[in-house]
Amino acid sequence: MAARLGEEGNRQALAHFITTSPWDPAHVRARLAWRVEKAVRPTVLIFDDTGFLKDGNASACVSRQYTGTAGKITNCPVGVSLHLASGHASAAVDWRLFLPETWEPGSVKASPDKVARRTACGIPDDIGHVEKWQLALDMLDETRSWGIEVPLAIADAGYGDAAAFRRGLQARGLHYVVGISTTLSAQPGEAVPALEPYSGTGRPPVAKYPDKPQSVKQLVIAAGRKAAKPVQWREGSKPGTGRSGFKRMYSRFVTLRIRPAGREVRQAADGFDAGIGSRVGTD
Repeated sequence: MAARLGEEGNRQALAHFITTSPWDPAHVRARLAWRVEKAVRPTVLIFDDTGFLKDGNASACVSRQYTGTAGKITNCPVGVSLHLASGHASAAVDWRLFLPETWEPGSVKASPDKVARRTACGIPDDIGHVEKWQLALDMLDETRSWGIEVPLAIADAGYGDAAAFRRGLQARGLHYVVGISTTLSAQPGEAVPALEPYSGTGRPPVAKYPDKPQSVKQLVIAAGRKAAKPVQWREGSKPGTGRSGFKRMYSRFVTLRIRPAGREVRQAADGFDAGIGSRVGTD
């Protein structure tokens, strides 16, 4: 942008404007989102995060955390993003820098060195640690305030494992397809809560499942090998027998209806229980 203005000094002026001036980037993001919406014609929202392979005392929110960019836990900052996507294109239109608990002054995990670097890194005093799934919901609310409405959301297990995130999507009227971990606890789809007899004294009992919850992995194994169905979804990059001469992407999947379990689900549902579908790859 500065180079288009033709003068070398504009580069420094533009950098100063972006990094230190008290301007609101939401207006620029909104205009970007409107242009992307026309070009992409989105059918789905995608929530994701990525790590930036940078380190050093001048970088904000650097902490030891997992990033798919490096494929491991390493020192890096992580950004959460919202993408508008369709079958032919996608583009990020909103994003947030994730502030780890080590940078939060009031956290038990706070690092004195990192807290002391907040001012030098330009982190405002009112910015604290917020879970990634909450940042995703905040971005969803912001893009909807711009008049962008997309009825379907997609995210990986980093977001799908959070019951509060799934409830947030549901409360906003969105359908969603999210990943979940095999360790997530659940009840079989056919399980029904039972109400124990009330003795007439004390607090009335609430309906409970007769059996303890199991992990999603255990439920898939219990379904048996015959429940797994082969699925080919596209051709990859390795040579093979596909129409284009490349190997087809293939795996076996088990489709189950399950009922999420766990304290977080029970507290939020307040007695209401809803089943969710789960498709798990077995290869």
